[in-house]
Amino acid sequence: MTTLVHDTTSLRAVYGAFPSGVTAVAALVDGQPVGLAASSFTSVSLTPPLVSVCAGHTSSTWPLLRRAERLGISVLGAEHGLLCRQLAGPSDQRFTQVAWRATPDGAVLLDGASAWFDCSVEQEIRAGDHDILVLRVHDLSAETDVEPLVFHTGTFRSLRAPEGPRKR
Repeated sequence: MTTLVHDTTSLRAVYGAFPSGVTAVAALVDGQPVGLAASSFTSVSLTPPLVSVCAGHTSSTWPLLRRAERLGISVLGAEHGLLCRQLAGPSDQRFTQVAWRATPDGAVLLDGASAWFDCSVEQEIRAGDHDILVLRVHDLSAETDVEPLVFHTGTFRSLRAPEGPRKR
Protein backbone atom coordinates (compact mmCIF):
# COMPACT_ATOMS: atom_id res chain seq x y z
CA MET A 1 0.00 0.00 0.00
CA THR A 2 1.37 3.41 -0.96
CA THR A 3 0.42 6.44 1.08
CA LEU A 4 1.13 9.98 -0.01
CA VAL A 5 2.26 12.38 2.68
CA HIS A 6 0.21 15.55 2.34
CA ASP A 7 1.12 17.68 5.34
CA THR A 8 3.81 18.00 7.98
CA THR A 9 1.28 17.79 10.83
CA SER A 10 0.25 14.23 10.00
CA LEU A 11 3.85 13.28 9.22
CA ARG A 12 4.97 14.60 12.63
CA ALA A 13 2.16 12.66 14.35
CA VAL A 14 3.12 9.39 12.69
CA TYR A 15 6.85 9.96 13.36
CA GLY A 16 5.87 10.52 17.00
CA ALA A 17 4.45 6.99 17.22
CA PHE A 18 8.06 5.80 17.43
CA PRO A 19 9.26 6.32 21.03
CA SER A 20 12.68 7.90 21.36
CA GLY A 21 15.04 9.01 24.07
CA VAL A 22 15.69 12.69 24.56
CA THR A 23 19.11 14.31 24.67
CA ALA A 24 20.61 17.68 25.38
CA VAL A 25 23.38 18.77 23.01
CA ALA A 26 25.44 21.46 24.73
CA ALA A 27 28.81 23.20 24.83
CA LEU A 28 30.54 26.27 26.09
CA VAL A 29 30.50 28.98 23.43
CA ASP A 30 32.32 32.18 24.30
CA GLY A 31 32.41 30.94 27.92
CA GLN A 32 28.63 30.46 28.19
CA PRO A 33 26.59 27.23 28.02
CA VAL A 34 24.64 26.87 24.77
CA GLY A 35 22.40 23.92 24.03
CA LEU A 36 19.35 22.38 22.46
CA ALA A 37 17.10 19.37 22.97
CA ALA A 38 17.21 16.56 20.40
CA SER A 39 15.18 13.36 20.24
CA SER A 40 16.93 12.18 17.07
CA PHE A 41 19.98 10.70 18.86
CA THR A 42 21.22 7.32 17.68
CA SER A 43 24.35 5.19 17.77
CA VAL A 44 26.11 4.94 14.41
CA SER A 45 29.33 2.95 14.73
CA LEU A 46 31.43 1.07 17.29
CA THR A 47 34.70 1.43 15.35
CA PRO A 48 35.23 4.31 15.22
CA PRO A 49 32.82 5.27 18.01
CA LEU A 50 30.19 7.49 16.34
CA VAL A 51 26.74 8.76 17.28
CA SER A 52 24.40 11.17 15.52
CA VAL A 53 21.74 13.80 16.16
CA CYS A 54 19.81 15.98 13.74
CA ALA A 55 19.50 19.76 13.75
CA GLY A 56 16.92 21.72 11.78
CA HIS A 57 18.06 24.26 9.23
CA THR A 58 15.99 26.86 11.08
CA SER A 59 17.91 26.30 14.34
CA SER A 60 19.62 29.41 15.62
CA THR A 61 21.47 27.29 18.20
CA TRP A 62 23.24 24.79 15.93
CA PRO A 63 25.35 27.47 14.16
CA LEU A 64 26.64 28.50 17.62
CA LEU A 65 27.32 24.92 18.74
CA ARG A 66 29.10 24.15 15.47
CA ARG A 67 31.87 26.54 16.60
CA ALA A 68 32.61 24.50 19.74
CA GLU A 69 35.60 22.15 19.90
CA ARG A 70 33.56 19.55 21.82
CA LEU A 71 29.85 18.89 22.30
CA GLY A 72 28.28 17.20 25.31
CA ILE A 73 25.39 14.83 24.70
CA SER A 74 23.38 14.17 27.85
CA VAL A 75 20.71 11.46 27.70
CA LEU A 76 18.00 13.05 29.80
CA GLY A 77 16.53 11.23 32.78
CA ALA A 78 12.83 10.64 33.46
CA GLU A 79 12.80 13.61 35.84
CA HIS A 80 14.01 16.00 33.10
CA GLY A 81 10.71 16.66 31.31
CA LEU A 82 10.57 20.33 32.35
CA LEU A 83 14.28 20.75 31.60
CA CYS A 84 13.72 19.41 28.09
CA ARG A 85 10.98 22.00 27.50
CA GLN A 86 13.33 24.66 28.89
CA LEU A 87 16.06 23.59 26.44
CA ALA A 88 13.58 24.02 23.61
CA GLY A 89 12.57 27.50 24.84
CA PRO A 90 14.20 30.94 24.68
CA SER A 91 17.98 30.59 24.36
CA ASP A 92 18.77 33.06 27.14
CA GLN A 93 16.81 30.93 29.68
CA ARG A 94 17.90 27.41 28.70
CA PHE A 95 20.43 27.00 31.51
CA THR A 96 18.67 29.01 34.22
CA GLN A 97 18.78 26.94 37.44
CA VAL A 98 20.19 23.94 35.54
CA ALA A 99 22.98 21.90 37.16
CA TRP A 100 25.74 21.19 34.65
CA ARG A 101 29.48 20.79 34.33
CA ALA A 102 31.90 21.43 31.50
CA THR A 103 34.78 19.23 30.40
CA PRO A 104 38.21 20.83 29.88
CA ASP A 105 37.44 20.94 26.12
CA GLY A 106 34.10 22.72 26.65
CA ALA A 107 31.52 19.95 26.32
CA VAL A 108 28.59 20.72 28.65
CA LEU A 109 27.09 17.72 30.49
CA LEU A 110 23.87 17.94 32.51
CA ASP A 111 23.57 16.54 36.02
CA GLY A 112 21.09 13.71 36.52
CA ALA A 113 21.43 12.33 32.98
CA SER A 114 21.31 8.59 32.39
CA ALA A 115 24.32 8.78 30.04
CA TRP A 116 26.88 11.30 28.77
CA PHE A 117 28.96 11.51 25.61
CA ASP A 118 31.85 13.93 25.02
CA CYS A 119 31.97 14.37 21.23
CA SER A 120 33.37 16.34 18.32
CA VAL A 121 31.77 16.92 14.93
CA GLU A 122 32.94 14.27 12.46
CA GLN A 123 30.62 15.04 9.56
CA GLU A 124 27.51 17.03 8.63
CA ILE A 125 25.14 15.60 6.06
CA ARG A 126 22.40 17.77 4.55
CA ALA A 127 19.12 15.83 4.58
CA GLY A 128 15.89 17.62 3.70
CA ASP A 129 15.11 20.36 6.24
CA HIS A 130 17.68 19.03 8.75
CA ASP A 131 21.37 18.25 8.95
CA ILE A 132 22.50 14.87 10.24
CA LEU A 133 25.39 15.52 12.60
CA VAL A 134 27.75 12.57 12.89
CA LEU A 135 29.76 12.94 16.10
CA ARG A 136 32.92 11.14 17.21
CA VAL A 137 32.77 9.94 20.82
CA HIS A 138 35.88 10.79 22.87
CA ASP A 139 34.56 9.88 26.33
CA LEU A 140 31.35 8.49 27.77
CA SER A 141 29.68 7.37 30.95
CA ALA A 142 26.35 5.90 32.06
CA GLU A 143 24.29 5.95 35.24
CA THR A 144 22.32 2.71 34.96
CA ASP A 145 20.12 3.59 37.95
CA VAL A 146 18.72 6.73 36.22
CA GLU A 147 15.50 6.09 34.26
CA PRO A 148 15.71 7.65 30.78
CA LEU A 149 13.19 10.21 29.53
CA VAL A 150 11.14 8.89 26.61
CA PHE A 151 9.27 11.02 24.06
CA HIS A 152 6.23 9.34 22.49
CA THR A 153 3.17 10.80 20.77
CA GLY A 154 4.05 14.32 21.88
CA THR A 155 4.33 13.34 25.56
CA PHE A 156 7.21 12.59 27.90
CA ARG A 157 7.07 9.11 29.40
CA SER A 158 9.33 6.79 31.35
CA LEU A 159 10.13 3.10 31.10
CA ARG A 160 8.76 2.33 34.56
CA ALA A 161 6.65 -0.79 34.61
CA PRO A 162 3.04 -0.27 35.72
CA GLU A 163 2.41 -1.29 39.32
CA GLY A 164 0.13 -4.15 40.19
CA PRO A 165 -0.16 -7.74 39.04
CA ARG A 166 1.05 -8.63 35.57
CA LYS A 167 -1.62 -9.74 33.12
CA ARG A 168 -1.06 -12.84 31.05
